[in-house]
Amino acid sequence: MKLEGWDIGGAIVKADDRYVVKDNTTLKNLIVSSTKLNPNKSTSGHKHKGQEEVYMFIKGRGRMELDDNTFDVIEGDTVLIEDGVFHRVHAGVEGCYFICVFDGTRGTK
Repeated sequence: MKLEGWDIGGAIVKADDRYVVKDNTTLKNLIVSSTKLNPNKSTSGHKHKGQEEVYMFIKGRGRMELDDNTFDVIEGDTVLIEDGVFHRVHAGVEGCYFICVFDGTRGTK
């Protein structure tokens, strides 16, 4: 299946004043998710036992937390999140859009 541009398709799984999160569940073993994070907002932050993730920043800029390490992220950056590492994204003044790929299904690990 080919996806056009950076729109991953799928269905909205979370939405509030901070963000809109969509999951494309076409694949059996991987979830492809997108997050449109509004300006100066942050994701909740969480960690997963037994699950790794890859975040690819497509638009905007912000800051990424990985456990006790915080660093800037911009369009074109890719962040590898190891098993069990706490992670959170803080959007800058223009907001940011990123795609996440992880194994399994949402909420089962």
